[in-house]
Amino acid sequence: MKRVILAIVTLAFFLGLMEASLHAEKKLVIQGSTTVLPIAQKCAEVFMKKHPQANISVRGGGSGVGIAALIDGICDIATSSRPMKDKEIKKALEKGVNPVAHVIAMDGIAVIVHPSNPVNELTLTQLKDIYTGKISNWAELGGKNQKIVVISRDVASGTFECFKKLVLKKERVRPDALLQASNAAVLSVVKRTEGAIGYVGLGYLNSEVKALKIEGVFPSEDTVLKGTYPISRPLFMYTNGKPKGLAKDFIDFVLSKEGQKIVKEQGFIPLK
Repeated sequence: MKRVILAIVTLAFFLGLMEASLHAEKKLVIQGSTTVLPIAQKCAEVFMKKHPQANISVRGGGSGVGIAALIDGICDIATSSRPMKDKEIKKALEKGVNPVAHVIAMDGIAVIVHPSNPVNELTLTQLKDIYTGKISNWAELGGKNQKIVVISRDVASGTFECFKKLVLKKERVRPDALLQASNAAVLSVVKRTEGAIGYVGLGYLNSEVKALKIEGVFPSEDTVLKGTYPISRPLFMYTNGKPKGLAKDFIDFVLSKEGQKIVKEQGFIPLK
């Protein structure tokens, strides 16, 4: 009888553990790009409503910060608005991390100015000359006799890396540029500074700033998908190896019809 009771108690104990594990909170840490941040935050919010046991933490900091966090094992998914650099991949492999890229959306980098600025478009050469210091007054571009206040992203930013590659052709940003840590910060400075120019992800555009045509093309979903807007890029989520468990479920959700609808609602360009 004692053996039977012991067996029943043991079975009940293990059944309790199994039930607890089924209902245990599943955690997922996402970190990186401030461009991808609105997509990740909204997708996480909707996903957690559908899966109450999921606890998803979403943080910004910049693409470089997210990639470093993935390499160091601090996050499960790194968001990035640029591809990983060769040196980052090398460092990851040295630490036993196998980064796998997942393209989750497309984006255009919109060049923005204060709404009062009469300039409506720039060429890539003019934009490069502004950011490298060759042009310092709006009058040189048909605008007011007003100093150009150059706003840029900091070096941890994937948006900066893409802008540097596509516009600056890897030249240095002028030393008096005001470096900002996020798309929102760039937008905030430009909307309150008459002579300012900056650049943000397409999803951050609003009526408080004016987006410029570049090479005669306005940044939009249509022009990015057609490839006619010259400053565009894919947006990424990186995992250590092929995603499993909650990370896989979340990325599958982002890539689903519902997830891609959220991408569009956040002002970015869905893959399908």
